Amino acid sequence: MSSQKIDLGGVVVATTLPFTPDAAAPAGLAVDYEGFAAHVDHLMDAGCRGVGPNGSLGEYSSLTDDERRKVVQTAVDAVARRGIVIAGVHGVGWHQAKHWAELAAEDGADAVLLLPPTIYRANRGEIVEHYSRVNEVGLPIMVYNNPFDTKVDLTPDLVAELAQLDNVVAVKEFSGDVRRISELREVADIDVIAGADDLLFESLVMGATGWFAGYPNAIPEVAVELYELVRAGKITEARDLYENVVAMFRWDSRTEFVQAIKLSTQIAGRPFGIETRPPRGPLSAEQEAAVRKDTEKALAYIAAR
Repeated sequence: MSSQKIDLGGVVVATTLPFTPDAAAPAGLAVDYEGFAAHVDHLMDAGCRGVGPNGSLGEYSSLTDDERRKVVQTAVDAVARRGIVIAGVHGVGWHQAKHWAELAAEDGADAVLLLPPTIYRANRGEIVEHYSRVNEVGLPIMVYNNPFDTKVDLTPDLVAELAQLDNVVAVKEFSGDVRRISELREVADIDVIAGADDLLFESLVMGATGWFAGYPNAIPEVAVELYELVRAGKITEARDLYENVVAMFRWDSRTEFVQAIKLSTQIAGRPFGIETRPPRGPLSAEQEAAVRKDTEKALAYIAAR
């Protein structure tokens, strides 16, 4: 099956997931589906292109199978066709990733985000098979290059090979190397998506089609404005805005990005808990103070404009 082209221009939010204390739930924390639905609704009202549930920011690897599926169903219901849902279908092996992609298709997701095999450091042939098997499901696939988490770098030549699959339509680029944007656009006929908040401006200027990352959870309206300024060629205005929020955005590329983005989202005024499931523990006092400082500085600039 060939997928239809999907419009990835805009801000797709890698959604964070709220929990509520519950002694009977895993690690004493139950998924707050109602709060998650309200958050997705808020993001869509702010002008975002869509949401990406069950990414690493959404703590997918700490969810039960039932929770993981219900998160996608909740996102699809909350978006209510106002935009797109790109479900994370990451798995250790292709049999797991394909299973999650099949459920995503059944539950109404518009596309899937797919890392190479997680935990295991796959070789090139194993990576190609991983994507080939999920390609059989028929949903559009956004390849996700995150060499920090997977220890596998999906180099431009490998992405170009994956792009030959019917349903591979985009790559979310998180290597931290801005040179990859132009390289990927040269060798692969797919959309290149900015995946790191603290390279967002540079990536868009170099021709990235969209933005799929975490800090729009905290400031969705400003994220949309920043994206649209660059796309409209208003580079000076975009750079001025970016320079005043990028210190906060840098937390997206740190080990404690889940905890940091939850805290920033709460500081920005969203009714959002900051609890995380294991293996993630709370921020240290020093880290929390630094996140608060960077977030409050960004919010003060935004408010004073």
